[in-house]
Amino acid sequence: MSDSITALSDTPIAIVTGGSRGLGRNTVLSLARRGVRSIFTYNANRAEAEKVVALAAEAGARAVALQLDVGEASTFDAFADQVRGTLRDLGAERFDYLVNNAGVSHHNSIEKTTEEEMDALYRVNFKGVFFLTQKLLPLIKDGGRIVNLSSGLSRIVVPGSAPYGSLKAAIDVLTRYQAKELGARRIAVNAVAPGAIQTDFSGGMVRDNPELNRQVAEMTALGRAGQPDDIGPMIAALLSDDNRWVNAQRIEVSGGMAI
Repeated sequence: MSDSITALSDTPIAIVTGGSRGLGRNTVLSLARRGVRSIFTYNANRAEAEKVVALAAEAGARAVALQLDVGEASTFDAFADQVRGTLRDLGAERFDYLVNNAGVSHHNSIEKTTEEEMDALYRVNFKGVFFLTQKLLPLIKDGGRIVNLSSGLSRIVVPGSAPYGSLKAAIDVLTRYQAKELGARRIAVNAVAPGAIQTDFSGGMVRDNPELNRQVAEMTALGRAGQPDDIGPMIAALLSDDNRWVNAQRIEVSGGMAI
């Protein structure tokens, strides 16, 4: 095996769900700037996914886009097979990092939330995280890392966010259980909880609503709403070997919201 092939096979590989936009996109590109290759998922917008592939290449690392609806757990076996094939194409048998980023938002009161709304939220934001991780465990390296995306809303109570915040709180608890059960394989598992970020999530409400943006800034110690660049580099740094001893933690990245 040549030195160049050996070096490539030693280059870390991350799987990032929901990597075609928002925080997932920023995470893929932040990892690429550190030389980390990515397999990332997109739900429907192939064109946006291809843009991320091109931007990752410009940043210095290969990225591969695979279609996946994280709310359809019945497809996860087939997706794991796709991952195996993609890893072979990348000259690897295992991947190093898993970032469970894909999610959907929800805004409704406890009184008015329907069973259908709750089921849809649960399928993506908790069930999908649980079972996709389960299906990918045989493919992640011992000594690897997992990051689950939580939310500031698992700590901060905002009316109309009870179902979403509660399921993100469940992610916080799941993270600790995963860290305990996967510790024998030296896999560190942490939750990253962003505050209000200016992306297209929730219809772009923080980004596009000036009044809401002002309110977020006023309740944040650092005086502004968050940007994707506040989150992606942090996740990339957390996955690096510099943070190998950080485990079973919920790390809020919110600029100091509601403190």
